[in-house]
Amino acid sequence: MNAPQQPTGPQYPQAQHPQAQYPQAQYSQPQYPQGYIDLTIQGSVMTSNMITPDVVINGYRIPTSYGYQQVPMQPGPVHIEAYAQWMRRYGQASMDFTIAPGQRVPVFYAAPMHQFTTGSMGHEKQKRKGLAAFLGIMALIIVPVVLMLVVAVSL
Repeated sequence: MNAPQQPTGPQYPQAQHPQAQYPQAQYSQPQYPQGYIDLTIQGSVMTSNMITPDVVINGYRIPTSYGYQQVPMQPGPVHIEAYAQWMRRYGQASMDFTIAPGQRVPVFYAAPMHQFTTGSMGHEKQKRKGLAAFLGIMALIIVPVVLMLVVAVSL
C-alpha cells in the first residue's frame, strides 16, 4: 500500500540565468621571475652541531639541512639570519641584501666551534670562528688525563 505524499512546501518556478555571450575577463597579478638564495650551511652532523642551525628569512623560519639548498624568493629586500642552538642560542649571524628578478645570491653560514662567539655569514665560503678557544679547552681536558695515565703506568 502506498502512503499519500505530503507537500514539501510551496513550489516556485526556477529562474533561468541567461548564458553569458561574452567571455568573462580573468584578472590576475603579473608574474615576475623569482630570485633565489643559494644557501649553504657549512659543516655536517659529524663536524658541527648534531642539531642543524636555524635560518630565518624575512621573519619566516625555513627548514634547513647541512649543505647546499636553493630557496626561491620574491624579488626585493631580504634579511637573513642564522643561529645554532644547544643549551642556548649561539652563533648568531645576519645580513641584508636585495634580490633582483632572476638573480641567484649565494649565502654561506658557518656556526662557531663553541657557544661563546658569533657565527659567520657572507657571500663566499666562511671560516668557522673559535678554533683557538676550542683547542685550548680540549687541551685543558686531555693534558691532565694523559699526565694521570703516564704517572699511573710509571708506578
